[in-house]
Amino acid sequence: MSIFCAQLLTGLAYGMLYFMIAAGLTIILGVMNVVNLAHGTLFMLGAYIAFTFISDELNFWIALLLSVLLTAVLGIILEKLLIKHVYGKELEQVLLTFGLSFIIADVVKWIWGTEMQTLSAPVLLNASLSIGDMVFPLYRLFVVFIGCLLALLLWYLESKTRIGAIIRAGVDDRAMVGALGINVGLVFTGVFAFGAALAGLSGVLGGPLIGMYTGMDSEILVTSLIVVVIGGLGSWKGSFISAILIGVIETFGKVWFPSLSMLIVFLIMIVVLIIRPQGLFGREVA
Repeated sequence: MSIFCAQLLTGLAYGMLYFMIAAGLTIILGVMNVVNLAHGTLFMLGAYIAFTFISDELNFWIALLLSVLLTAVLGIILEKLLIKHVYGKELEQVLLTFGLSFIIADVVKWIWGTEMQTLSAPVLLNASLSIGDMVFPLYRLFVVFIGCLLALLLWYLESKTRIGAIIRAGVDDRAMVGALGINVGLVFTGVFAFGAALAGLSGVLGGPLIGMYTGMDSEILVTSLIVVVIGGLGSWKGSFISAILIGVIETFGKVWFPSLSMLIVFLIMIVVLIIRPQGLFGREVA
């Protein structure tokens, strides 16, 4: 039973990590209708930026804050210079962001090399918690807590704030929002920056869990896309549920069926798409 509980908590930790990056991806998709295939490289970039700061003996929490801010700034630059020119052009969006992912990945290799690196957890959380017969890393519980806190924050922003109302209205009728005198371009820039910041946040928090290596961007992008598709395009609530589902199933799959864990995840996605093509919480298209 203790082993089962430990694996369950591990699955929740990975699920919350998947949710943090998938949330940024699905918010950008839901509000801006932009498929950002460079999202995984922003995740990787956030981890490597934090690694540089921590290597220079900077505090983990300061490194986390700076990494999130820098990825958000990069998101603003990318949206202003490139992304805004391909709104409403799905093929161009895919090609542009796919190309950006290769460029950013090569920049990471050029600056940090190709060797696997380790991002250390903060000293305060670099310990284990004993629960009965089970010993569980405290840092993973912290990741679960941050994921739940993010879900609460997104709910509050969406339901209780003016910016949330503007974003919901922009999803349904962008022209009407613009006619009301609201700067839709500024809203889009803010949304893209927020999504990039979430990618940076999840990259830093994911570093101690999964390590840092070339190719991690592609792996995390595939997983986050699966989370978004199962949860429903543009639904962060759906991403929250599906991320937990994928994290737990993938963790137990690696224990019981190590060679089939990813196959099981893809099979779940296929079944969901057959039953509900719009995803678990996605809206039906008229």
